[in-house]
Amino acid sequence: MKPAIWLDGSLRDPDTAMVSVFDHGLTVGDGVFETVKATEGRAFALTRHLRRLARSAEGLGLPEPDLDEVRRGCEEVLKAHPVAFGRLRITYTGGISPLGSDRGTAGPTVVVALTEAARRPDATAVITVPWARNERGALTGLKTTSYGENVVALARAREQDATEALFGNTVGALCEGTGSNVFVVLDGQLHTPPLSSGCLAGITRALVLEWVGAKETDLPLDALHRAEEVFLTSTTRDVQAVHRVDGHTLPGAPGPVTAEALRIFVERAAADIDP
Repeated sequence: MKPAIWLDGSLRDPDTAMVSVFDHGLTVGDGVFETVKATEGRAFALTRHLRRLARSAEGLGLPEPDLDEVRRGCEEVLKAHPVAFGRLRITYTGGISPLGSDRGTAGPTVVVALTEAARRPDATAVITVPWARNERGALTGLKTTSYGENVVALARAREQDATEALFGNTVGALCEGTGSNVFVVLDGQLHTPPLSSGCLAGITRALVLEWVGAKETDLPLDALHRAEEVFLTSTTRDVQAVHRVDGHTLPGAPGPVTAEALRIFVERAAADIDP
């Protein structure tokens, strides 16, 4: 089944939907985005995702997006392509601009795309990488399209039979994955890095904090190797156990804390599509 595409106000044929080669999102990564889980033609936590899209746009200095219009685009692609499980991607860029860092005056580009996705396995392997997240950078905390370092880190993870790469920050504290937040269990207590570590304010992370409870704690990166349990959260992973960190195995994953977090998340998410 072909993906559904909504571009600048209307549904388009995916074979002919195009953005300009001068779009600032393409030339310099001047854009923000959201990935939303779609199940049976419905978007999960869409309001939270739209609010974060607006915050990211503001942080990048882009014009405020028309969230009602973006929501309409999401509804149209979901209706045109009601997949059982899919990835709904909203991309908002600086639009057609000169070649360089200055923005043009043509206005933003807005794309909503929906494709089918594979459901994640119960547990996965991760690695740590030697590159640091900058917790004081201009883009820290923004979900931008500048994903080059994530591409490099994830490629390294794939080479080591893992599905995610985890970063420390510039002071060696545990931060986040390329597209996930991380939780660890130490002495039976659930912890996750605070936003001050430089990690993204993940939607699933926030829901786990609200529904399950966890301490936001500055932790060294090697806490991953001391943890009794580790799990990832993200839009398409929900709550996913980690059974291996680098060469260290966590037997019995998912452990009891992770299993309970997943149970609560699934139960609460099923009760409210837009929490």
